[in-house]
Amino acid sequence: MTISNTRNGTVVTTLGFPRIGARRELKRALEAYWRDQRDPAALLASARQLRHRHWQLQRDAGASVVPSNDFSLYDHVLDTACLFDAIPPRYQALMQQDPLAGYFAMARGHQQDGVDLPALEMTKWFDTNYHYLVPELTADQTFQLRGDKPVAEFLEAKALGFHSRPVLLGPVSLLKLSKTTDGSNALDLLPRLLPAYAQLLQQLQQAGADWVQLDEPCLVLDLDAASAAAYRLAYAQLAAAPQTARPRLLLATYFGKLDDNLPLALSLPVEGIHLDLVRGLEQLDEALAQWPAGRVLSAGLIDGRNVWRSQLDHAVTVARYARGHLQPAQLWLAPSCSLLHLPIDLDLEPSLPVDVHSWLSFAKQKIEELAVVAQALDHPAEAATALAAARDRIASRRQSARVHRADVAQRMAALDADASRRGLPYPQRKPLQQQRLQLPLYPTTTIGSFPQTRDLRQARAAYRAGRLDEAGYEAVLLALTESCVRLQEQIGLDVLVHGEFERNDMVEYFGEQLDGFAFTRLGWVQSYGSRCVKPPIIYGDVARPAPMTVRWARHAQSLTAKPMKGMLTGPLTMLQWSFVRDDQSRADTCRQIALALRDEVLDLERAGIEIIQIDEPALREGLPLRRVDWQAYLDWAVDCFRISAGGVADSTQIHTHMCYSEFNDIMPAVAALDADVISIETSRSRMELLDAFVRDRYPNQIGPGVYDIHSPRVPEAGEMAGLLRKARQVLGDDQLWVNPDCGLKTRDWPQAEAALRALVQAARTLREEARAAA
Repeated sequence: MTISNTRNGTVVTTLGFPRIGARRELKRALEAYWRDQRDPAALLASARQLRHRHWQLQRDAGASVVPSNDFSLYDHVLDTACLFDAIPPRYQALMQQDPLAGYFAMARGHQQDGVDLPALEMTKWFDTNYHYLVPELTADQTFQLRGDKPVAEFLEAKALGFHSRPVLLGPVSLLKLSKTTDGSNALDLLPRLLPAYAQLLQQLQQAGADWVQLDEPCLVLDLDAASAAAYRLAYAQLAAAPQTARPRLLLATYFGKLDDNLPLALSLPVEGIHLDLVRGLEQLDEALAQWPAGRVLSAGLIDGRNVWRSQLDHAVTVARYARGHLQPAQLWLAPSCSLLHLPIDLDLEPSLPVDVHSWLSFAKQKIEELAVVAQALDHPAEAATALAAARDRIASRRQSARVHRADVAQRMAALDADASRRGLPYPQRKPLQQQRLQLPLYPTTTIGSFPQTRDLRQARAAYRAGRLDEAGYEAVLLALTESCVRLQEQIGLDVLVHGEFERNDMVEYFGEQLDGFAFTRLGWVQSYGSRCVKPPIIYGDVARPAPMTVRWARHAQSLTAKPMKGMLTGPLTMLQWSFVRDDQSRADTCRQIALALRDEVLDLERAGIEIIQIDEPALREGLPLRRVDWQAYLDWAVDCFRISAGGVADSTQIHTHMCYSEFNDIMPAVAALDADVISIETSRSRMELLDAFVRDRYPNQIGPGVYDIHSPRVPEAGEMAGLLRKARQVLGDDQLWVNPDCGLKTRDWPQAEAALRALVQAARTLREEARAAA
């Protein structure tokens, strides 16, 4: 897309940009540093190069103002906690000795030189698939500035000639996203936190920053009176300094509309507000009717979370309408939210089908689209060609035979209530399953994947590049599968898995075998730290042309007399972790996926697989941000899971897995899934997540994770046994399974083997204790 320079006209800006690099340069730099911590300079140099490249890319695409301090080596929430010295005492000594080691200890744990530190708890960032580290606070918490990251990165951009706006997580959202370890109220700490924010704003002003962006995404949530009061206190105090002593403040809200919080946001004494006009266009009229004189509106016109080309005529109409109520300098054009959640550059994807390619827009292209909207406002004739091209792309997608399938529509129309029902209720299924499986007390298993080594990844790359034939690649996979099965038998696990060596990613693997999905080569998105995923793109109706996992499950079961789990990714997670078509409801797309998975489940059962796990880690993640919208979502989400599992015999055991989720508010929906066994993450929270299951008297079986697989730290058997004892205090012996928090794909083999041996030993210890108490 060709654009003219808009820097002297309507302001085009972004709220944040992807950090990882188009080819995952940050991932490689981080993992090289973690392997050999003697060269932090190389890591920091790689980080600088990425920042410079991304600022230049944004400016070349048409941004007149770029963000700074949106870059992070691991997570921006962790960065903010460190910036204000909200560092739990257990990490302080290491932070003093080696700040980078201390930082990564909070992110990943640390087990070295006699120091054994578990990582901070991790959870989802609102309703995205990004994970943030949860800061830990106490009632006596103090705050002070530690380091100068926002100032240093602003000066770095300035020295390179980039006009940047520093980005900070706002003080109220920082506290609301934190947890207290002593039962106190985090918002009570706000008066202690604000002076540190004010000091930082003064430093940024002295460095030359004219604006600072304060992200307050919690403003789109349901807020109580205390939270509203916290916002009024925070911004009254931050704005109290004269304009000559602080930058102007852009209050950034995103991921939805403000609704009843709009009057609160408009009342805050800031110089600009960002509104998400993709998810919340309906708030624009009310906002403009009350808009304070002279305040900047940063209009989030382009979807910062999905990959589809925008309807630019619509965006231009909205922008003109807004500008009609404002002075020209008061309107900025922006994406709806940070572009963190998108791949970087569509130009790197020449292998996509030409028509599908023309429908898509990644981070760079989103800025180019905004530049076209700015042209249409400032120089309409110059934008005519680009607007016509955008119309053609939209029309091509609407009319494409790739998108709509009559057979899928017919199957959807035939769905009825029976599709989502098991034959018998759980209490009657349970003895049938135990009779069939003959499992011991506290059965042990894993979540599914085993470590994927460099040799395996190289073999996969060689196969895809044509350097290794199919027979050679298959021989690698068969050997790894058998080795994995034998290791699990030797360790003593009760229910085995085949290791998933044939799978690149838990969503991508299935999407590659389903109709209606497209895939990128470099469409990477950060999930957390160095963990990157390549989300599929659901562009059309979904159907399963052939079995996807049956062959591998059948082969693995033939290698052992122990039960072998069939492993599937659930329909909601397939949906949530993909870029989803926006021309029909998400519920309908999810039901299409559920029907395809139902076929796979029934084929696994016919192949003799007695346990089938349908992972749904995204159930809580997909929950709408406002409570009023929850039930409608949960109804169709639960229905989709039950459709995928509803056709099996009562003696077939259905498992599901959920990690890094807060269950307190959705326990009725979790129970309504009617899975026979659910495994959850509980090791980082020290079994706190079990509270919701106990309070709601969850009746089915539960596997609370006792090993944090997102950390290289390997806990001892005694530590795991201690966690199991906590679980046993609130769960029945016949409810409790023993498993890691999540799949082992990201760990190495020595770590995985040591942890699983400890896990099996912990289960044996608990069995002995149960027998002694009987």
